[in-house]
Amino acid sequence: MLELTEIFKSVQGESTYMGLPCVFVRLTGCNLRCVWCDTAYAFQGGKKLSIDKILEEIKSHGIDLVEITGGEPLMQKEVFPLMDTLLKNNFRVMLETGGSLSIKDVPAEVIKIIDLKCPGSGEKEKNHWDNLNHLASTDEIKFVITDRADYEWSRSTLEKYELDKKSHILFSPVFDKLPLKDLAEWILEDNLPVRLQTQLHKHIWDKNAQGV
Repeated sequence: MLELTEIFKSVQGESTYMGLPCVFVRLTGCNLRCVWCDTAYAFQGGKKLSIDKILEEIKSHGIDLVEITGGEPLMQKEVFPLMDTLLKNNFRVMLETGGSLSIKDVPAEVIKIIDLKCPGSGEKEKNHWDNLNHLASTDEIKFVITDRADYEWSRSTLEKYELDKKSHILFSPVFDKLPLKDLAEWILEDNLPVRLQTQLHKHIWDKNAQGV
C-alpha cells in the first residue's frame, strides 16, 4: 500500500517533457521543508491505495506518460514496485525527487528528475551528492532559483561537477519571486548550457490550484 495525496491528468508543467499530457501520482509525505514549497498540502493526510488500484486509475486516463512525485516519493519503499509495475505495463515513467534520498535503486528505465537544493531553499545541506553518480543522459537535474546568489551557486555547481555532461540541466525561477526575464538574461550573459524553464501549469491555471 502507498499513501497517496492525488492522481490527476494534466500537461507536464516542467522538465524537458513540458507541455505533454501526463498522469501525475502525488505521494504523501516529505522529509524537507523548502522555503518556497508549493505542495505543502502533500506533507500529510491522503489515502492508502494498493499498486493495483493506482495502476487501474492511471490506465483510466489513457495516457502513457506518468510522473511519480510528492512530497518526496522515495520516502515510501513501495514506490519501487510501483515503478516496476508501471514499466511492465509499458508506461513511460518519470520520478521527481527532492534529491535528499538515494536514487541508486531506481530502475534505470525511469526518467529521474533530481531537484538539487539551492541555498535559498533552506535545505542545501540535505543534498545527497552521490546521486550524481547514478544519473543517465536521459535524466534531469533541476535548480529552483530564488535570487542572484542561488544563480551563482547553481552556476558554480554546474561547472564543478560538469553536470551538463551527465544529464539535462534545468534552471527554474521560484514563481513570483524571481522574474523569468532576469534568469533568462543571466543565463544568456554566461552562455550556460542549461534549459530555462518555468512552471507552465501556473501560467495556465491559478498558481495555487491543486490537481493540475
